[in-house]
Amino acid sequence: MSKKPVIVVVGPGAMGEAIIAGLLRQEVTTADKLLAAGPIVERGEELKERYGIQPYYENVPAVKQADVVILSVKPQNLDVVMDEVGKYVPEHALVLSIVAGATLEMISEGLNHPCVVRAMPNTPAQIGQGITVWTASEEVSKKQLEQARSILKALGQEIFKEKERYLDMATALSGSGPAYAFLFMEAMIDAGVHMGFQRRDAEQLVIQTLRGAVEYYDKKGAHPATLRNEVTSPAGTSAEAIYYLEKAGFRTAISRAIWAAYKRSKSLGAGKKAQPPKDKI
Repeated sequence: MSKKPVIVVVGPGAMGEAIIAGLLRQEVTTADKLLAAGPIVERGEELKERYGIQPYYENVPAVKQADVVILSVKPQNLDVVMDEVGKYVPEHALVLSIVAGATLEMISEGLNHPCVVRAMPNTPAQIGQGITVWTASEEVSKKQLEQARSILKALGQEIFKEKERYLDMATALSGSGPAYAFLFMEAMIDAGVHMGFQRRDAEQLVIQTLRGAVEYYDKKGAHPATLRNEVTSPAGTSAEAIYYLEKAGFRTAISRAIWAAYKRSKSLGAGKKAQPPKDKI
């Protein structure tokens, strides 16, 4: 039986907890070797009770023990955390960052540590249904690559890319993607209520429609345009609805939104602050 690694999650928020739950569910490590480091005592006790893991309220004592350090802090807190723990990351350890916009170079220089993986998961990772795009510095060994892959598989699907530029693309497409889906769901539900459905009925109709559409696409394996044409009869209700979506610039709005998220991710990596949108909507 191989030795389980000591994994330290620095920043046990929502995504940090998703990682903790996934690692235990997939038996990547054991609860006694899974440490959560964060300053909020109530949060640490909550995770200890829920998962049986060891909470730490200071980062350094936890990081010193790590085989893997997972950085799951907010981007605005990253520099402070790296300044704090940079001297204490064990030489053999792998650092895995899920901090949006933080490049391999930023993490490596901030921690003075060469072995870094950068990953972009999304929120469905919290139920093991996420997808993560990830990359690694050249110094990461084959063993560490497999270690990172096993961690990220615990969250759902994973895609490794050799070029780091794909991480900003993934941030815009899949990282922020659930927000687009939830907004679409919200709009459909509100339309159902406007027509006269009870909200709970509208929610059930919309959720199962979208779930069924995804499953149907997965089973059929056809292009989305082909499947859309199947339910779009000439002069029918779907054709009428799609006409108005196209007239309102639905495709263009989605494309421009994702492109805006992509540019924002790149600017985060360059250390730029958020600016108000220049485009008139």
